[in-house]
Amino acid sequence: MPITARTVRLLMPVVALLFLGLALLIRAVDDGALRQYSGTALYASMVWAVVLFLAPRMAPVPAGTVATVFCWAVELAQLTGVPAELSARSLAARLALGVQFDPVDLAWYPAGVAPLIVLHHLLLARHRRAMSSPQRPFEVTSAHS
Repeated sequence: MPITARTVRLLMPVVALLFLGLALLIRAVDDGALRQYSGTALYASMVWAVVLFLAPRMAPVPAGTVATVFCWAVELAQLTGVPAELSARSLAARLALGVQFDPVDLAWYPAGVAPLIVLHHLLLARHRRAMSSPQRPFEVTSAHS
């Protein structure tokens, strides 16, 4: 079965919701470092899903790079105080933009994206192998042979 842009576009919102669900589950059971750092990594994973939703034919490394750079830009924007001000007014802004800069987060964004780059690459390689392997024709055997 070919992997089409339509298939990717249909799957990525589901994938993003799975990452969100996992983040919320961890948030419900932990209030320490696991909660903080897994949330940061899973945020980056959700951004990766959005990147592929918007550009479903994008290769793994560029998709991961765009997602990571976007996350870094949002984190660095927190140095301006604008995200904190917006977050004080809106839960959506708080979830999307955060409140305060944390330099440790800069390392956790690629940690959330790197496994997805590898998985994306492996799935594409598997798909290419399947599409390039010769198809055996349906063999019909006769009862009279």
